[in-house]
Amino acid sequence: MKKERSKKYRAIQAIRIFTQFFFFGLFFYLLLMTRYPGEDYIKRVEIFFHFDPLLALVTFISSRTVYIFFLPAVLTIVVTFFLGRVACGWVCPMGSIQQFFSFVFKKTQLHRPKKLEDNHTVWKYYLLIFILVSSLFTLDLVGIFDPFSFLYRSFVVSVMPALSYSVSSFIGVIYGLNLLTIGDVLVQFFENLDINAIFLQGLLIGMIFVGVILLNLSRERFWCRYICPLGALLGVISRWNVLKLKIDTEKCIDCNLCSLQCQMQADPYPNEKWKSSECDYCFTCSAICPTNAISFPGKAAPESIESIDLSRRKVVLTSLLGILAIPFFRISPARSRASEKLIRPPGALPEEKFLQKCVKCGECMKVCPTNALQPAMTEAGPEGLWTPMLVMKIGYCEYYCSLCTQVCPTGAIQELTIWQKNNLKIGTAWVDQTRCIPLKFGNPCIVCEEHCPVSPKAIKFITVNVQQPDGSIKSAQAPVVDMATCTGCGICENKCPVVDAPAIYVTSVGETRSERNQVLLDIFQSEEDPY
Repeated sequence: MKKERSKKYRAIQAIRIFTQFFFFGLFFYLLLMTRYPGEDYIKRVEIFFHFDPLLALVTFISSRTVYIFFLPAVLTIVVTFFLGRVACGWVCPMGSIQQFFSFVFKKTQLHRPKKLEDNHTVWKYYLLIFILVSSLFTLDLVGIFDPFSFLYRSFVVSVMPALSYSVSSFIGVIYGLNLLTIGDVLVQFFENLDINAIFLQGLLIGMIFVGVILLNLSRERFWCRYICPLGALLGVISRWNVLKLKIDTEKCIDCNLCSLQCQMQADPYPNEKWKSSECDYCFTCSAICPTNAISFPGKAAPESIESIDLSRRKVVLTSLLGILAIPFFRISPARSRASEKLIRPPGALPEEKFLQKCVKCGECMKVCPTNALQPAMTEAGPEGLWTPMLVMKIGYCEYYCSLCTQVCPTGAIQELTIWQKNNLKIGTAWVDQTRCIPLKFGNPCIVCEEHCPVSPKAIKFITVNVQQPDGSIKSAQAPVVDMATCTGCGICENKCPVVDAPAIYVTSVGETRSERNQVLLDIFQSEEDPY
């Protein structure tokens, strides 16, 4: 039989693929531009996140505040309401990656499409319910599963550092072959990208990302079908869109090719089983139909379509789990007493409000010029997983930089000028007298005082007498920290020549954002209040 495939829908499909490349390119460009721009202020490189209605909704519910920068998310809702989940099939960079690897796995015959009768596409709706119910009680878990946060975090913490390491090794080979000109060009190019190459959880986050990619061996666009809570939210909104699938019964030969090749398990055939809420309007079904029987006419009037088949019992159970999960996420020592190493970026909200807004996207980690911002593991408890904290052994808070305060997409880190940022305290430096070179050996060392950026200096010197192994006494100038002027920037810890465990270190105590995490010597009672 002669195939009569639709040229119109094949052209639309080509346009869609071009659009996916464009938006992924835009996403990646903004990712690369999230770096020190050579001046004090950076452009709105986090704009992609502001089109995400899931982030906007959960941030609003959990923090009880409206963040005006999420206004573009209204556009996504309006487009989805009238045109369906086109954002999933045409715009979402995570969806584009999923489709790309699904295509590669099919072409290499690692995955062969088959007709599925399962109802596992409802998993993402239960996950959405779990996230929304948890957010009602101020537990914000959306950043773990939101596709933009997941993809950005994976690229920042794992993919790009791995790429940087690979390129560095390749450049070493180039220099080894004495191709100096090519090597110099590559070095200059990648240095201009300012890729932070060291992250504490690069392996773990990278393995999760690779695991999600490999799930496409089992099902095409596995993440989009079964996991993505943003896709679930858009699926609910898209139930009233005007684009309806129609199969011409006179042309249809019941080949079932459309359902077999459907990447989202929307089941185009038979027509009455089509799931509007699952369709991302890739138009693959209409493009591959051998008889040109499938079309998508615009109809404003509602019609009978397959509903989202959610079990009432499972909805109730999921809601209860969302409530029951809250105490388990919060039975952590971090909630009763601040972790000494949990040093938040300058401008971070008080911890409770910070956790209600932070979506663990990694924007601040990407823009940090010294690579100091790292994803937390256990320091903030389970609720604070992958939220940013400063690790001074890796980097430090640059005195003339406030970039991390400018790129936060949810307002978890307030935007500050450099003057405002330098008048905040994120922690306090302490001297370990058992490791400090002047205090331990009596030898001169002024590294910490030299690098201290505040004026007047927060590190001062006192004369000490240190007994030597032979019994003699040696005088030296030893550092002491002025807590009134120390901002906790951590450059002293980072530059300390005692490399394994620096002799001066920073803890979170004294931070401006907290009224509780202060140096309060409550164990000493005054004469006026002996009890």
